[in-house]
Amino acid sequence: KSFLNHTAYLSCYFANSQKTDIKDLRVFWQKGADEVVHEVYYGQEKHDNLSPKYINRTKMDMDKWTLQLLHAGIVDEGQYMCIIQHRDKGSPKVIHTSECLLHIIANYSQPEIAWLHTGELKPNEYLNLSCSSSGGYPEPKQMIWLISHENTTDRLMRHMDVSQDAVTKLYNVTSRLNITVPTKTLINISCLLHLGEQLGSLVSVPVGI
Repeated sequence: KSFLNHTAYLSCYFANSQKTDIKDLRVFWQKGADEVVHEVYYGQEKHDNLSPKYINRTKMDMDKWTLQLLHAGIVDEGQYMCIIQHRDKGSPKVIHTSECLLHIIANYSQPEIAWLHTGELKPNEYLNLSCSSSGGYPEPKQMIWLISHENTTDRLMRHMDVSQDAVTKLYNVTSRLNITVPTKTLINISCLLHLGEQLGSLVSVPVGI
């Protein structure tokens, strides 16, 4: 995983790397079937075959056998393969291959609750609220409304509207809640954006009614 516009690190470590002279190796990275990302040709970096979008964006750390991909963007997501060939009696022979899958992450803004209501609140009337978060990636799993009163918290699932920016590919999400204004007790309403198991959740500042 890599954060948007940060450096992504793609590992290609292999067990016998310390015993092999880099001048006897050809190392190249590719994405998919036809995009060459980086090439080290018998100790020298070679740029002739690179896909244009990777020019001046890659560096190979030969000590750690790691490719650094600078300014990682959403278009860089996908499967990468590293292939190492050894110059064996003149004809190169593949001695190592490895693959890694790159996922890009962009932080969502803290969810924010807005009142879609004007005028004075009266008991038993309906109150409309919306909760929004923007500028994130990948697409979130769900948005949950949390209604707390006294010692209990109810979790309400409502439809989540998701839109994706055509240029940046970042997502904006909004959910709406219709709730009856309580007559006696104070209730706190907050909204939870669930981003997936490994990315956790974001929660809004609660609104008291």
